[in-house]
Amino acid sequence: MGIIIALFVLSVLIFFHELGHFTAARFFGVHVEVFSIGFGKRLWTKKIGQTEWSLSAVPLGGYVKMKGQDDIDPTKKINAPDSYNAKKPWQRIIILLAGPFANFLMAFLLYLAIAWMGVPKLLPYVGNVNKDTPAYQAGIQKGDKIIEINGTPIRFWENIGKAINETKGTISLTVDHHGEIKHITIVPKVIEDKNIFGEPITRRIIGISPMPKQTTVTYGVFDGFVYAWDETFKASTLIFQSVQKLLTGVVSADKLGGVITIVDVTAQASHQGLLALFFFTALISVNLGVLNLLPIPALDGGHIMFNLYEMIRGKEPNEQVMYYMTVTGWVLLGGLMFLGLYNDINRLMG
Repeated sequence: MGIIIALFVLSVLIFFHELGHFTAARFFGVHVEVFSIGFGKRLWTKKIGQTEWSLSAVPLGGYVKMKGQDDIDPTKKINAPDSYNAKKPWQRIIILLAGPFANFLMAFLLYLAIAWMGVPKLLPYVGNVNKDTPAYQAGIQKGDKIIEINGTPIRFWENIGKAINETKGTISLTVDHHGEIKHITIVPKVIEDKNIFGEPITRRIIGISPMPKQTTVTYGVFDGFVYAWDETFKASTLIFQSVQKLLTGVVSADKLGGVITIVDVTAQASHQGLLALFFFTALISVNLGVLNLLPIPALDGGHIMFNLYEMIRGKEPNEQVMYYMTVTGWVLLGGLMFLGLYNDINRLMG
């Protein structure tokens, strides 16, 4: 059941991406010949208006086939008034941007739904106090509630680490110890750690871990929009940083996941409930949006690059150069997909 849900989620994300391209293309009067979810042999096709809407055999992608556009060979052009090629470069760029924009919009809407459903957050109650740490030496005990750090109210556990690392030197804590308010001064310990990308960092700690006591925060209409914007921005930044770290070698290539990993993790998220599924679906949606903006000729970002060149230079790029760059882009994408699949199989094997 989890795999079926995962494939459905992927299909929905692909549908929204392609719907973005479709909507922008039709807005500018471009004839869309085919709108397909999946690749390969068409299993179902229905013509609505002048567009063939299809479900294809391989549900791992999709495409919108516009008149005069060929993603494999960009030299094949049709200059009829309702063709993609007949439109101005800035119009083509909007059509290309509309797909990734739809993915960011979907992520935003998912985070908005999460905000209105209720976001689970850990309360600032101390679970364990590690021995020989500043917190242990200061007398902080299990069950204590951190109320303030340096005069700043602490509502949730996530605020504690941020408050400690944003200050230098001594910090002042206000602690509720079973109804008794204590004011404690602590000098945090500086440790060597690693961030999510495996890079070495220094971090200030006091030596406490949370008690599994949580609450659900439901946001209002306006606050929900703020939360959705912040989470979409954070997810986008994380994906951009991940790509950068991968390209610069900070993150090794064996960390790259393929479609099997995406399906597997989505299936696991579906077993954790609707909220977890929404969180992960939003992250994948942002991932699709960011990756499609990469300046690889086979992707939206590559086509945007060609159109920007035409806008700046006032003429189209050399057709042969475009062709060879596009072929190179497809080879690169194929290599990345193969590497992701290879890593997936390695992980499955143990």
